[in-house]
Amino acid sequence: MTGVIAKSVHSETPYSKEARAFLQDLNREYQRHNYWLQPDSNDMPTLWVDTESLIPLLSFLKQDISRPFAMLYDLSAIDERLRVNRGEGPEKQPASDFTLIYQLLSFSRNLFIRIKIALPESHLSAPSITSIWENANWYEREVWDLFGIHFNGHPHLQRIMMPTTWKGHPLRKDHHARATEVDPFSLSEEKERREQEALLFRPEDWGMARHNEDSEFMFLNLGPNHPSVHGVFRVALQLDGEQIVDSVPDIGYHHRGAEKMAERQAWHTYVPYTDRIDYLGGVMNNLPYVLALEQLAGIQVPERAQVIRVMMCEFFRISSHLVFFGTFAQDVGQMSPVFYMFIDREKLFGIVEAITGGRMHPAWFRIGGVAQDLPEGWDKMVREFLDYMPARLRDYDGMVIKNKLLQRRSRGIGVYNTAEAMEWGVTGPGLRATGLEWDLRKKRPYSGYDQFEFDIPTYDGGDCFDRCRVRVDEMWQSLRIIRQCLENMPSGPYKSDHPLTTPPRKGRTMQDIETLIQHFVNNSWGPVMPAGEVCFPIEATKGLNSYQIISDGGTTSYRTRIRTPSFPHLQMIPLMSRGLLIADLIAIIASIDFVMADVDR
Repeated sequence: MTGVIAKSVHSETPYSKEARAFLQDLNREYQRHNYWLQPDSNDMPTLWVDTESLIPLLSFLKQDISRPFAMLYDLSAIDERLRVNRGEGPEKQPASDFTLIYQLLSFSRNLFIRIKIALPESHLSAPSITSIWENANWYEREVWDLFGIHFNGHPHLQRIMMPTTWKGHPLRKDHHARATEVDPFSLSEEKERREQEALLFRPEDWGMARHNEDSEFMFLNLGPNHPSVHGVFRVALQLDGEQIVDSVPDIGYHHRGAEKMAERQAWHTYVPYTDRIDYLGGVMNNLPYVLALEQLAGIQVPERAQVIRVMMCEFFRISSHLVFFGTFAQDVGQMSPVFYMFIDREKLFGIVEAITGGRMHPAWFRIGGVAQDLPEGWDKMVREFLDYMPARLRDYDGMVIKNKLLQRRSRGIGVYNTAEAMEWGVTGPGLRATGLEWDLRKKRPYSGYDQFEFDIPTYDGGDCFDRCRVRVDEMWQSLRIIRQCLENMPSGPYKSDHPLTTPPRKGRTMQDIETLIQHFVNNSWGPVMPAGEVCFPIEATKGLNSYQIISDGGTTSYRTRIRTPSFPHLQMIPLMSRGLLIADLIAIIASIDFVMADVDR
């Protein structure tokens, strides 16, 4: 695709009313009709443009279209070179060796869209969009690091996930996936020297000056192993005394190649890997993955399974928020609350273990439903917890929220407004703490959330204190949702009878050879998912989490992109901390509520 793409093609794609309204506005307001509408993209409008048209289109979508797309939600890529199923006839996607995918979100339209550009292997470059969205910086670095696609005009195009000495780009199809596929590791003296040299800290490499006209700066490494950075995370600080002149987050120490692993696992055997992304979110990590596959395969999930999923997700929302609440209080000087809150978390895990057999990582959701039905006595345990927890939350309100020391340490610290949150890709409690009442469970209900009564907590300070208060209020709302699940749990199957569910329900396996064969194949090789592309976002514990899945019509994923909330949140640290003190940075890091597995994947 080197020239102008053909004018938009209207198709019979069953878009939502929001999507249809957007396409009408785009056709009417955008004068350069140099895009192609991908007709087989049912989950969201997908537009293809060439590299020369990318900046004008994205600028128009962010600034000029009515009800604009304020957020760059995600930026990723696909190595297309081994892909077979890319549509047929007029629906066939443009030829490309690599494809860049820009995913945008309009809050006013309540709509996600994709912009794609096709790149030949001989010319893997595209213009940087860091001048349009601030948060594009890290996303473009990630794509360059893992795919080798260059972004012209990027201010600091360096590796972000892999070590600076790494050879190759891991998410390319020709890059090895396992250590057993390459020569055994050896560390020569020369290699050790290069590795040690790469570890040297040079402020200039980070965009920092060693001094100004008045004073010399001090540089401090916070992390990558430090209790205040909540994981393997490093922040390089440029200090004038104790005042932060600049701060540069450094990530990638926890990168495990979760997206690469998806290419080698059967659809259902990848479920346990999702638990380890936001490792405090438990089954909430399973949900966007199985929802995406169910949308791809057209699987209808029974009502009972949907309500069970909602109940378990809200249990893990409370569990995650309890960890945040306790460690936030601890980071600003309160030692006691975290011990009380972990006791409550253990009580909650007792219920999770009784229902799923696991605790932190039960990997319990399945394609088409859940692993098994609720055990006898589940309702008694849930009711006891619902009766127990409100008094504990009221105690914590007096112990933590009303504590004057905590308020002085967190009020007016790490402030950003709604526009800045959208610019940097902030979602979830961090966005709602700026006053925007936006929650996917209300705006784009999934798994039956539209059947539940609950409120969306918001505050308008946009500081550390309000980010804490939003999460506390969300625990109260989760208790409301769980009680409704308890009192209105429907009867019926806990899993769909669709042939692509995993594992399929046994049914007549002992009486019918075809059913037995299907059960065996789905349990061993896994189901064969239809070819296609789908992305399903959910309101996870820390913000919006989604799985963008591309199937080539086989038993494994061709490409799995995991969009996590913590990745863009950490990128905002320099804006939030500049001019403050080191002690304020600790409160800011605590208020973000991230885990590094969610960042690095």
